[in-house]
Parts: sequence; C-alpha cells; structure tokens
Amino acid sequence: MTPVNSLDLTGFTEREPGVWTDDTGLVLSVHYFSLVPDLPAPLDEPERLRAGLAHGAARAGGGLVEAGFGTVDGVPAVRQLIKVPLGSRPGQAFLGSWTVPKAGCSTVLKVQAAEGATTGIREAVVMAQVGPDAYFRPHPYTGGEQLGGLPSHVADDEEWDARFPRHPLTLVRAALRRLTPTVALDPRFRELPPFAGPAAPA
Repeated sequence: MTPVNSLDLTGFTEREPGVWTDDTGLVLSVHYFSLVPDLPAPLDEPERLRAGLAHGAARAGGGLVEAGFGTVDGVPAVRQLIKVPLGSRPGQAFLGSWTVPKAGCSTVLKVQAAEGATTGIREAVVMAQVGPDAYFRPHPYTGGEQLGGLPSHVADDEEWDARFPRHPLTLVRAALRRLTPTVALDPRFRELPPFAGPAAPA
C-alpha cells in the first residue's frame, strides 16, 4: 500500500501490485518508505540537494541528468532523471521519479525504460552535430567538479527529445510529465509533518 490513491494509468497494464508496463517498454511503479527520506538536503536548499544527488548517482555508477522541484498533488517534491548502465549488456536505462518526502516517510513515483538492442544513436548524432569539444561538460550541479559514473553531456538535454521520440529518455520525460498532474495522494499522508532535512548520523 502507498499514499498514492489514484493516477491515470491509461495505456499501462498492471504486472504486479504497484507495478505497470506499457507497449513502449516503460515500467511505472509507486513506492512507500517508512523511513526518514535519504535525500542529502532539505528541499529549500536546492543547490546543496542537487549537488548531493549528483554525487550519489555518480557513486552508484550512474549519472544525474537533471533534478527539479515542484509539487505532487500540492505537496512539495523533488524530481530526478537518472541514467544507469545496464551492466548485463551495452546501453543505459533511464529512471525518472518524483520523491514526495515527509519528516518520517516518503512516497516515490518512478518511471523507467531501457535502451534496446541498438544503443548510442542519440549520443552519436548529437556529438556529430555539436562537435566533441561542446559535447561533454562538467556536471552542471557541482560547480565544475568532475564526477565519476556516467558522464554529463548535451545529448541528454530535453531539447533533443523531439528528434528522438522513441528514445527511452524521451519516453520517461514525457510519461512523468503526463502522469504527475493525475496523482492523488491520501489526505492522511498530505497532512504529515514536512521533511526538514536528512536524519542526523547515529
């Protein structure tokens, strides 16, 4: 059970409780965590929160594509787009999520999709267009600091989505944008004390 009472599941088929898929390869899931959220900073410190999320994604071998802030059903939340290597085969998976944190728990709406047998076309086309010198960049959330994990580059920018409508990153962005306004949260969750920051070290 999660605090998400409803959302528009048009086009999705339930595979197990809380998990749905569609015919483009998207996997949608909703989660509830009865722990202090593991966000590295409160939502009212966006620069520190973005930097911490970027470092966390890099330590896990992936890369934070972007992080933003907004609301889910009127409750403050943080949105992340992350890329991770598939590991078992070449290519990447892309995960988009809203984390809705409260003082002692959180709910997460997540959409993910992976590259298929053909990988790297978006990256190759964009690099050929902008040139290698303009392609790679320091991570935008770390003040120019270079991170490990997957590199930051311009091919992940939203401006390229229209040119690659079936790419998993494009699909994840579009699905998250469509689904977010349809989420209805349980009033009991909405009224819980707000998230004030990470738990103090033990």
